[in-house]
Amino acid sequence: MKPTVILFWLARIVAAIIMLQTLYFKFTASPESVFIFTTVGMEPWGRWLVGALELVASILLFIPATVWLGAVLAIGLMAGAMGMHVTLLGIEVQGDGGQLFIYAAIVLVSATYVFWISRKTIPASIQKWLPSFLQ
Repeated sequence: MKPTVILFWLARIVAAIIMLQTLYFKFTASPESVFIFTTVGMEPWGRWLVGALELVASILLFIPATVWLGAVLAIGLMAGAMGMHVTLLGIEVQGDGGQLFIYAAIVLVSATYVFWISRKTIPASIQKWLPSFLQ
């Protein structure tokens, strides 16, 4: 198997595992999740919505025709998470040593790689609207 294929799969798996493992905390209203979403003014609806979107992104990352879409969704979610950390939460939240921020960065990098590798599978009807360097 080619290294590119291995890295492509590894990036998809890493992104999905990180997003999926956080669902338990979001959907069970763990104190840290409630604190985070309260601080950014999105509790409880934002916690549920972000959790649902992370679940969708994780699933889309494993469907060949929608890998690119799962990557785009993960990129958007993680850019938002990192933006909230930088502007409202701080890199470290409740003494976590920046773990959540690091996880978001790992997913962002992984999803960006996955998007770049899978960009040729974007339907032509959508590709025509993308900048030339993404086609």
